Amino acid sequence: MGTIPTPDQALDLVRQYNHEEFHLRHAQTVGCVLGYLSKTHDPGRESYWQTVGILHDIDFEQWPQEHCKKAQALLQELDVDEGVIHAVVSHGLGLCSDVKPESLMERYLFAADELTGLIGAAALMRPTGLEGMEVKSVMKKFKDKKFAAGCSREVISQGAQLLGLTVQELIGEVLPAMQAMPPLS
Repeated sequence: MGTIPTPDQALDLVRQYNHEEFHLRHAQTVGCVLGYLSKTHDPGRESYWQTVGILHDIDFEQWPQEHCKKAQALLQELDVDEGVIHAVVSHGLGLCSDVKPESLMERYLFAADELTGLIGAAALMRPTGLEGMEVKSVMKKFKDKKFAAGCSREVISQGAQLLGLTVQELIGEVLPAMQAMPPLS
């Protein structure tokens, strides 16, 4: 059966394998976004969604070539619930995993992972950061392939499609989630 860590426990686990500020902030950001989205899409399961979001890249800093595969092994060794492990591994579909995101939460994780990077990069270009940012300005950055080129537009589009949303609708859900985030520690 395995255990389901709390978001704080998940962050402690991520910190065991990740030391770069970028990776820690990304884990917290994706966790916060999933927790926020769960309030609408799976009320009462915010902690679970947030935990999965935090853990999704637990292996990336140390084992980028084994991403998702190493995460599966690490989480199994830590006796983490198989549902959490499936969700973590499924976010790498087509890139480093052949496990398909099945649940709504898994599909949101797949879709939001790259999109949080794009939105975060756009926020760095603005004096007010995320404050006052609108969907249309993110769409402009999405269409500019040279901007934040490491954020895969193909994965973002595929994630939106998995959810039955347009990219614009997906941004319309993820952007307010990022704007509602507390300051990250």
